[in-house]
Amino acid sequence: MTRPRNIVFVFVIFLSILFTSCNKNVIYTEYRKFNENEWYAKDKAVFDVDVKDNTSLNNISLMVRHADAYPYSNIFLFLETTYPDGKVEKDTLEVILANGKGEWMGSGAGDIFDFKVPIKKNVKFPMTGTYKFAFQQAMRTDPLPLVMDFGFEIEKSN
Repeated sequence: MTRPRNIVFVFVIFLSILFTSCNKNVIYTEYRKFNENEWYAKDKAVFDVDVKDNTSLNNISLMVRHADAYPYSNIFLFLETTYPDGKVEKDTLEVILANGKGEWMGSGAGDIFDFKVPIKKNVKFPMTGTYKFAFQQAMRTDPLPLVMDFGFEIEKSN
């Protein structure tokens, strides 16, 4: 009777190791949660990333967790990047969340959708040190409703 349980336990351990090893290329991943699922323009999602390798190529992605009732098909963002030497760059980004038919592009569970979108591929960081990435929602609606979390991820390119 205990043999099937042992097999299940070994299988679960094997899957855990397999999925953990698949994420070895991720060097940074983090989410910021918004109170009451509302993202105010004044509430920046800030990510401090300690870059130790400036020779590897990296892919940078954004992750948005939103409700099915989110009223827009996109989200505009202001990005302020502060380099380790103090240099600051500003940019405006648009993340498309729904296709032309109005279907969410992320994966859904119930009425919650997660969408990971690559914004830069094969990027080399020019120097080592701490980079600060500050994202601010730039939509006309403030607060922006039904956005639960916003994430930022850097992974090494294959």
